[in-house]
Amino acid sequence: MPKKGKPEKLKVIELFAGVGGFRLGLEGWSGKSACSQYRMPLRASNEGGYEVVWSNQWEPSTKKQHANEVYENRWPESGHCGDDISTVKTKEIPDHDVLVGGFPCQDYSVATTLKNSKGLKGKKGVLWWEIERIISEKGRKAPKYIFLENVDRLTKSPASQRGRDFAIILASLADLDYAVEWRVINAGDYGMPQRRRRIFIMGYRKGTPEYKRLKGLKSKSDWMELGPVGEAFPIAPLQMTGVQQGDLIGDLAELSQSFNTDKKKALSPFSKAGVMVNRTYWTAKVETMFDEERVTLGDVLQPLKDVPQMFRVEKSDLEKWQYHKGAKRIPKVNKALGYEYIFSEGAMSCPDPLDRPSRTVITGEGGASPSRTKHIIKQGRTWRRLTPVELERLNMFPDNHTELNEVSDGRRAFFMGNALVVGVIERIGTALLESMNEQPVQAKKPAEKEGVS
Repeated sequence: MPKKGKPEKLKVIELFAGVGGFRLGLEGWSGKSACSQYRMPLRASNEGGYEVVWSNQWEPSTKKQHANEVYENRWPESGHCGDDISTVKTKEIPDHDVLVGGFPCQDYSVATTLKNSKGLKGKKGVLWWEIERIISEKGRKAPKYIFLENVDRLTKSPASQRGRDFAIILASLADLDYAVEWRVINAGDYGMPQRRRRIFIMGYRKGTPEYKRLKGLKSKSDWMELGPVGEAFPIAPLQMTGVQQGDLIGDLAELSQSFNTDKKKALSPFSKAGVMVNRTYWTAKVETMFDEERVTLGDVLQPLKDVPQMFRVEKSDLEKWQYHKGAKRIPKVNKALGYEYIFSEGAMSCPDPLDRPSRTVITGEGGASPSRTKHIIKQGRTWRRLTPVELERLNMFPDNHTELNEVSDGRRAFFMGNALVVGVIERIGTALLESMNEQPVQAKKPAEKEGVS
């Protein structure tokens, strides 16, 4: 039992945990890092906050489970499962207040039953339905809050039916009694050291303070500014003419077949931000509001004396790097159809500028071979690649979080290409804690064109 007056921690399960980005953001941590060393401290709270009581990480595409090994090494005392989540029974998962996870962007289409849902061809199944299964089977003990992360193209997938996959996710959550808030956030726009754009999805279960506050708003779109995500990542005031409203009609199979099929090449109806209650959604393009100090790529660099020789670029290789980064117009032939075409691409900065947030780190960042997508910097007179520690700092992880004897530097880079920016999770998590004690909010604007749900 918690001591009198001491807030009880929210119990969290972390799915598709990777190397623990959600956990770091919610539980906090301390020590040498990009955050403590470069003006962006994460809290390391022992009072209230969040506690991860169960986690799962399993990568079906690899025999070696390196991410799982890193996670278990960092949190050896916690309840962690390294099995395929589809084989884990819901009754084996502890009851929890918050379900979090970064799940893959896949094909969420459904036929007459969820069992017929098809994922991408390959080893990975459609992991969204594992989230849906856990929530559904928990019944009255389902989590109060859902906090998910995905690539921003989720709102536009698939190309043949723009927005269908996101519509299915929204409808699924509505049918499970959740109101939903979403936002595409570029971490670099809010002072963080990497330009990494991802969609963050918050689900508030019926009965929570957030659900009641959102339901009580005459103008539901105000929640984009007033909800936890809006508090954590402010936006410019919305213009009513820019808010679009729609309804998700039909069961999941009907949505799968007919959503956004009215016009050929129709655009997705879902914009960068939005809310949904009872299958009615409001969505808008939003503008970032941020005028605080920013962390740049140059801020997170290690001293050159601490950089191993293997990360330095030899003069003989520099020309190859510059070629890959340069503009190109290359005649090519389509082998299938036999016609000639010009392959072209624009120039990229070489070296990467140190006075702004870095480009997005991708999974192919590791390795010494010259590449268009990898980072290359000039530190003093030395050209070099980024080290694993610097890649961790760009995602606001602790230094050497992914260091393990069996894990190569290339694999550590791969982890960071898959990871999220921890500071985004910390800010939203903090805002959610604060919102639980707030009183109902008042609409900022009249409810014209918005209907009450």
